[in-house]
Amino acid sequence: MSVTTVPDLVSLQDNSDGMKLLAAGNWTLENAADLSQRLNELEQRVAKSEAGPLIANISAIEEMDTSGAWLLVRLRKHLLDRNSDLLIEGMTPDREVLLDEVFESAAAVDTETAAPPRWHPMEFLGRTVAAIGYDMSAKTNMLGRAISGLIAVLVSPKRLRAISIVHHLDQAGLRAVPIIALMSFVIGAIIAQQSAYQLRYFGAEVFTVDLVGILVLRELGVLLTAIMVAGRSGSAFTAEIGSMKMREEIDALRVIGMSTTDVLVLPRVLALVIAVPLLTVIANIFALLGGAMVAWVYSDIPPIEFITRLREAVWLSTLLVGFIKAPFMALVIAVIACSEGFAVKGSAESLGRRTTASVVKAIFMVIVMDGLFAMFFAAIGY
Repeated sequence: MSVTTVPDLVSLQDNSDGMKLLAAGNWTLENAADLSQRLNELEQRVAKSEAGPLIANISAIEEMDTSGAWLLVRLRKHLLDRNSDLLIEGMTPDREVLLDEVFESAAAVDTETAAPPRWHPMEFLGRTVAAIGYDMSAKTNMLGRAISGLIAVLVSPKRLRAISIVHHLDQAGLRAVPIIALMSFVIGAIIAQQSAYQLRYFGAEVFTVDLVGILVLRELGVLLTAIMVAGRSGSAFTAEIGSMKMREEIDALRVIGMSTTDVLVLPRVLALVIAVPLLTVIANIFALLGGAMVAWVYSDIPPIEFITRLREAVWLSTLLVGFIKAPFMALVIAVIACSEGFAVKGSAESLGRRTTASVVKAIFMVIVMDGLFAMFFAAIGY
């Protein structure tokens, strides 16, 4: 029998029956570096011997903490990689609990850091469909909360938070007027210039007025307004609610018995439903002003003739189509923004991801709704 000894810490006995590791002393953090070096040396000897499982007797250990237990876990993992194993004997109940916890934690870490599985199209499709279903369920739930909150306010008007609605009207409506007006003016001017340029080849520049009027009042005015509101106010709603979620202010509201729907959701929904139609009016006016200016400068169509031609080209139904779309688009933007805000977790990364998702989803749904309304109005001849 040969014995390799490291004083007070670990020794390796090479018997005819195999190898046995005898542990003693303090297996704690202060001895971890020395223990790690010794175990590496003994591990190489065990690997060369190919004597089967290594038996470790830890009955002589005086103190053991997590670092000492982890060294045994590491030794076992290395032996398993070499088609061997580590059997531990002489455990007390408390050390058995410690080793079990460290073994489980190490196994969980190995699972998390393992190489990701190969991408499979059907798995990706399934996960995508499940995510879409969950997202639609969350948005439907938020819409239901907003509608139920509105019904509750109609039954009990005292629940209406008028000051909060006015505040969000100021933020999402009044403060958005300059950018909406500027954007609409530029868009109207571009449409007029491009229309006149193309129609000039046919000697029909006067129809620029018809094109600008119908396109702006029926489609672009409300659509561009909704897209701007989604990017400006929708992202702000998500960031505000998400920040409150991160700071646990929403939990505090629930604890003191206040309805998060009444306090956070309903004022924002009502503010956007009021603001977007009004902003659409402003967008229409400035888009027509931009078109009239370009028609005057580029095509020699004076403002009086522009207005006269516009009155002949535009019907009341043309104007109403845009106004009918506006509240529905506002509702979609507010519901998506609030839903994404409530979905924020406890990290800044989650807040940024949800804010981005809010803008993207809102703009996408606004465009989808515009297409659905266009098909509906075309089907009924309106």
